[in-house]
Amino acid sequence: MTDSHVAAGIERGLPPVERVREAYRRIAAADRPEVWITLRPERDVLADAAAVQRRLAAGEQLPLAGLLTAVKDNIDVAGVRTTAACPEYAYLPHTDATAVARLRAAGAVIVGKTNLDQFATGLVGTRSPYGAVRCSWDPDRISGGSSSGSAVAVGLGLADLALGTDTAGSGRVPAAFQGIVGVKATPGVVPSTGVVPACADYDCVSVLAADLRTARRAMAVLSGFDPADPRSRVWPADLPLAAPDRPRVVVPRAADLAALTAGYRRAFARAVAGLRARGADTVEADVSVLLDAATLLYDGALVAERYTAVGGFLDGRPAGADPVVAGIVRAAAEPRAHDFAADLDRVARARRYARHLLDGSAALLLPTTTEHPTLAEVGADPVGVNRRLGTYTNFANLLDMPAVAVPAGCADGGPFGVTVLSPSMHDHVALDVAALITGGAPGPLLTADVCTVLVVGAHLRGEPLNPQLRVLGARFRGEVTTSDAYRLVALASVPAKPGLVRCGPGRGAPIAGELWDLPAAGLGRFLAGLPSPMSLGKVELSDGRWVVGFGCAADAGADGADITEHGGWRRYLLASAGS
Repeated sequence: MTDSHVAAGIERGLPPVERVREAYRRIAAADRPEVWITLRPERDVLADAAAVQRRLAAGEQLPLAGLLTAVKDNIDVAGVRTTAACPEYAYLPHTDATAVARLRAAGAVIVGKTNLDQFATGLVGTRSPYGAVRCSWDPDRISGGSSSGSAVAVGLGLADLALGTDTAGSGRVPAAFQGIVGVKATPGVVPSTGVVPACADYDCVSVLAADLRTARRAMAVLSGFDPADPRSRVWPADLPLAAPDRPRVVVPRAADLAALTAGYRRAFARAVAGLRARGADTVEADVSVLLDAATLLYDGALVAERYTAVGGFLDGRPAGADPVVAGIVRAAAEPRAHDFAADLDRVARARRYARHLLDGSAALLLPTTTEHPTLAEVGADPVGVNRRLGTYTNFANLLDMPAVAVPAGCADGGPFGVTVLSPSMHDHVALDVAALITGGAPGPLLTADVCTVLVVGAHLRGEPLNPQLRVLGARFRGEVTTSDAYRLVALASVPAKPGLVRCGPGRGAPIAGELWDLPAAGLGRFLAGLPSPMSLGKVELSDGRWVVGFGCAADAGADGADITEHGGWRRYLLASAGS
């Protein structure tokens, strides 16, 4: 086996209609009927792709234009039955789930509904009357679940991205087994409107994709408040937009890795070493409290949420009910109220421990799962194997953490994956640390509630005041130049810094600078801390855009030394150092 286990994706340069035709050729050639519960007729998908082409021709900006998408069959797609992998439960929705509607609005094309562990109860991908979903690269191994069909559709190159759900690891475990990416936001960031609940307080819609950048593009579309979802959340005004340049990452002690196979332990050690080589600092810590909290979702009273979701239906003993799923859900009626309250207290204590554990750190790095079992092994011990697979995933939603699962090499003859977890609402940080592991470039922000600021002096990267931006959670956006309407002067200040003075079009020169995105609350704090004579105002860039940027009062500029000829603060400092 090689490090790459994902089938080559559909050619991105093809027009949406041609990409659909190619996808259906691939689906026929793959001959994996267990992946799909409902594959939409090709003519209907072609019509949707043609509509996307017309929107593009009309000038619409579609961030997911033509990306072919599979949807887990516990998420509503208008006009397509939702079964949750139980035929007797099926209903026909007339509206899209919020997540599906947002993907369509961004130009994604829905191919079909995918198989899953029934009622999203399981991490194995075998608990479905529609058939066990086999691993994309080894049909003797499990796909992982419960987002089994979604993960394998991406792993086989039949879809560009897929929607799954993730309550206990259902979007991360199958991603690890296929060697793809699985992203689960902080609970409530992506609305669950139109999703069949499993444990409503902890359910998340997840994204599966072959690469992190595609997954992040989709998450940027999916994220945002939905008034129809009672658990939907608004991004905080002070959320960090980026990981530090050299992030500090917590890794577990050897004792906390005992559940791994020997091959997985070696692969995790290599992943940690690789992360350090790419610029992160790592520190070992005791994560046993988190692993203990992971047992609460199935072995504690919190499992009662599964009975609340579909227990009444399964009490009727429908013929299509999976016996393992039905046993788990019906047993969830047994916990007593005071046991449920006690488990909520344990969750609160574990959340506090997690906050303490990550204080001063960007993220926690864990193996995604423990091993990659065969179908036969799961058949022999369906509950025991499933429990082990969730060792490192079950606690994430209980503790309100975002999680990003990414490939990290090979182990035991197949892909090996790790997961990056960060504190609540630190989704951008988790994604950035994950990008360090995969070597990919950062993708788009998940929130539009940011302010872009131009800096031209001591706040540039590597300069003494840049940490003032970093501590506010700012994110570097790129290098730019101003229009020729500005002069740059060196001010008599400590530390040394320049002032940007507007003098009128053609009367100055383009000045080099950088754009940074700041959280909305961060801009206010930034402005409040600006020393005189500095100010923030509108600055014209060379491409005609106007952005918020540093300036200084005209009288202060008149007193400073004109350094416009250097074209920027860094060039001036280099010239000064060489003179």
